Amino acid sequence: MSRHEASPTTVQPANHHRPNACCFCWCCCCSCSWNEDRERAWRASRETKLETIPNCEACTKPTPEEVRGWAQSFEKLMKSPAGRNVFREFLRTEYSEENMLFWLACEELKAECNKHSIDEKARMIYEDYISILSPKEVSLDSRVREVINRKMQEPSSHTFDDAQLQIYTLMHRDSYPRFLNSAIYKSLLQSISHSSSES
Repeated sequence: MSRHEASPTTVQPANHHRPNACCFCWCCCCSCSWNEDRERAWRASRETKLETIPNCEACTKPTPEEVRGWAQSFEKLMKSPAGRNVFREFLRTEYSEENMLFWLACEELKAECNKHSIDEKARMIYEDYISILSPKEVSLDSRVREVINRKMQEPSSHTFDDAQLQIYTLMHRDSYPRFLNSAIYKSLLQSISHSSSES
């Protein structure tokens, strides 16, 4: 583990404190969306460190209708940056945040066009989420692992498609129902509905 943690591809930014309750206090914990200095720093880090995934996705404050819509389907939740932030916060309480981080990394890889960047990002995704040596290893079956190992010989933007679908399905079937019944989601629903009724 220590060897992996020392790897330059997994070094975390120093002295950056991750928000503890992203998307509950829109004035502070999601200030990464609106704080221009932090946004500039994040963009600069993306240009210099390929592994960077923001601690909190840039998003606007969701409407009460949007928050209620997350209970209608997992697809609606995952299409919403704010929804993904809240769901990710819930996954952190279940010690499975790596599932969302892996899914986001795959989305970023699929949007990449530069061959060199694809190779680098694919290697980092493998080291961070597929390798059995990684503390953030996601749960995949042997068939998918074999497919990934073959595809890693010549990585593409779709190297992890099967694995991403498997993790998406896992989050949908396993974590999503518990999320809807969680204090995190229910308190957000209550607070955003209350603030809406006051305005």
